[in-house]
Amino acid sequence: MDHITFLVAVVIVTALAFDFTNGFHDTANAMATSIATGALKPRTAVLISGVLNVVGAFLSTEVAKTISGGIVADALVTPGMIFAGLVGAILWNLLTWLVGLPSSSSHALFGGLIGAVWVGAGAHGVHFDKVVEKVLIPAVASPVVAGVAALLATYLAYRLTSRARTESVTKGFQIGQVASASLVSLAHGTNDAQKTMGVITLTLISAGALGHDAGPPLWVIAAAGLAIGLGTYVGGWRIIRTMGKGLTEIQSPQGFAAETASTTVILTSAHLGFALSTTQVASGSILGAGLGRRLAEVRWGVAGRMVVAWLITLPAAALVGGVSASVVTHGGDLGTAVVALTGAAVAGGIALVSRRNPVSAHNVNDAHAVAIRGAEPARVDTAA
Repeated sequence: MDHITFLVAVVIVTALAFDFTNGFHDTANAMATSIATGALKPRTAVLISGVLNVVGAFLSTEVAKTISGGIVADALVTPGMIFAGLVGAILWNLLTWLVGLPSSSSHALFGGLIGAVWVGAGAHGVHFDKVVEKVLIPAVASPVVAGVAALLATYLAYRLTSRARTESVTKGFQIGQVASASLVSLAHGTNDAQKTMGVITLTLISAGALGHDAGPPLWVIAAAGLAIGLGTYVGGWRIIRTMGKGLTEIQSPQGFAAETASTTVILTSAHLGFALSTTQVASGSILGAGLGRRLAEVRWGVAGRMVVAWLITLPAAALVGGVSASVVTHGGDLGTAVVALTGAAVAGGIALVSRRNPVSAHNVNDAHAVAIRGAEPARVDTAA
């Protein structure tokens, strides 16, 4: 019993560590365009985003229920499997952060869990129908819907303000961006913090501390909200630079359109219990906003690399989660220690490598130093 209690505590701490990486990995979803257009100063932006992530965590638990009792069979899951899955998700988040790729923290988590449960409990431990319905279909549809919405909103914004003074338009939309970016942050907390809530709830169910189909307790909601809020405040500057300066040329009307489209899609999906990727939604919105303005610079090389990262995120995290689960399952306490130490060593190595080319609030808007190389801009002439 003491062993189980200790392992549950380790899993909860690891889940909150993942939540922290989710926060700084995904800060760009809400604030990249506002920082890029100058609507908000970098440090002010991440502070606002962090606070609203915490608030958003208390708005809904539908996504948490999808994870705790939807994509895997909670009766077959053990705390060790969940720990292994989290290790896979954390390492993928750190690796993609290092290279400035806005990949999906959500899909990293799902992949890690699926791989770990598949190895630990067999294929019948994964509800593949729910994975398709709640994860894969939203993964394909959400960035397309958000991109189309942002494209149309951008087109209308420029058409409606075509005779107004440029300075007035810029100032007006920058004010609007403060509100729209804040709403994205609120939506991000509502959607992404729930994923960690679901993982911790699943752990408590697997240990017998909660009944099957139970929702997250209040302390779980609060802990997940605080962890993602703190991570957001740290600021994932590498990914903020990629989304704000690397994907397309962003002006304030485009930023407002992209943020508004992202908010609508994320909040709607959270209400329906779809555990979608806020990164994919935000990236789709930014790309749509780029296509919605005539002669905007769209860097298709960056977009292509992002899509590749999206495609391999779930299977890559599943592979690490599966290998980790095998070590934990067969090695017991020693296996758990080996996985923990290996994961910590890899994470430390990534942190050391990142110091060679630091990105911070002071240089995040340096367009010439976009984190992903080979991102030559291409002119697109689609709308006024």
